[in-house]
Amino acid sequence: MAKCAYFLSRKTSLEFCQPRCSRLNVIRNFVNDRPAIILGIETSCDDTGCGIVDTTGKILGEAINSQYLTHLEHGGIIPSIAGKMHRQHITTVCENALKSANLRLRYIDAIAATTKPGLPLSLDVGNKFGKYLSRIGNKPYIPIHHMEAHALTVRMVQKVDFPYLVLLVSGGHSLLAIVENVDKFYTLGTTLDNAPGEILDKIARRLKLATIPEFSHMSGGQAIESAASKASDPTKFFFEPVLTTKRNCQFSFAGIWNKSFKYLDKEENFGVADSVAIPDVYNFCAAIQLVFTRHICLRTQRAMEFINNMNLIPQEQRTLVISGGVACNNFLAKSLEIVCSERGFKFVRTPPRLCNDNGVMIAWNGAEKWMANINVLQDRAEIEMVSIEKNASFGESWIERVQDADIKCKLVKLNRI
Repeated sequence: MAKCAYFLSRKTSLEFCQPRCSRLNVIRNFVNDRPAIILGIETSCDDTGCGIVDTTGKILGEAINSQYLTHLEHGGIIPSIAGKMHRQHITTVCENALKSANLRLRYIDAIAATTKPGLPLSLDVGNKFGKYLSRIGNKPYIPIHHMEAHALTVRMVQKVDFPYLVLLVSGGHSLLAIVENVDKFYTLGTTLDNAPGEILDKIARRLKLATIPEFSHMSGGQAIESAASKASDPTKFFFEPVLTTKRNCQFSFAGIWNKSFKYLDKEENFGVADSVAIPDVYNFCAAIQLVFTRHICLRTQRAMEFINNMNLIPQEQRTLVISGGVACNNFLAKSLEIVCSERGFKFVRTPPRLCNDNGVMIAWNGAEKWMANINVLQDRAEIEMVSIEKNASFGESWIERVQDADIKCKLVKLNRI
């Protein structure tokens, strides 16, 4: 891995290379009453992100390089291209984050990096670069679970006490879990097939939304939400509700994808040139958004009923936190807020700018682990042994427990949106 010019550009910046005891750093922070500063690196998929935060939740600096437009040209994320672009940009991204924070590496207390789950070629770049910074700066290293970071990001900007219910919906994942503390999670449901963001992107490409100028710069999910807001008759296209007879919290979006493609194949008026968006696209997008939202809301409502029935969270602090790229959808957020109000839960959405993959959420997860003294690695041999994982479980599975509870659940009416 190439050395970062900004880190090594001045003589004074070489001070961090001198051996120092990490335990002395902790003592120094305690004596000086200075919050610890964590640098986080995110490369789990197609965005190269670096964030710098302190243990009070203050964002000191951040930078990101998005690969979205590159992968849009290829019709989807190409892992080999994603990995190559991470290698090309990670040094500059980290330099820019440090510059925006007006800091040098010697003032950073620990390095955190995403090591699971994600695209192996992408994860490998962040893990290697994170270990490189840890080595040359003699800093502790904190491996980060990408989904755990999403689940905890909200605590950086808002007081949310443990335990709470979290819904994570993105281009790579969909799951419901109880967050017990910084490193204890209970998964109530996850996806049986494709993630919601992935399906929305595929449907948007099939609808040729990128050929409409106002949507050309948007992700698939953003384009569908924007198109749906212009619908004149959201009920014109009908999609059967998903998994309504399955009394669990599992998600399935592949059926919606298949049904949407069948609609497009059968409608005679949809036989248009490849470079032209299909007719009646606004109503179609509204129907897609509605069936997605109802499915997510029903599974989430069942998770709430499970928690209430089992008295797993004190009534006065029952909270639903949503995060992940798809959580940026305002229609979904408003629908979930209605469900929460009907079921006695407080609704909290992670700020949209932090819902998508970013280095700040990794840095904050590192800060939470630093404060709890959880998985903060200081031994050099142990750090070098840290490896990446393409797939990784999210805490302990309670999926069968939810299934055994056999909770009948009728979706709260969403007529208010």
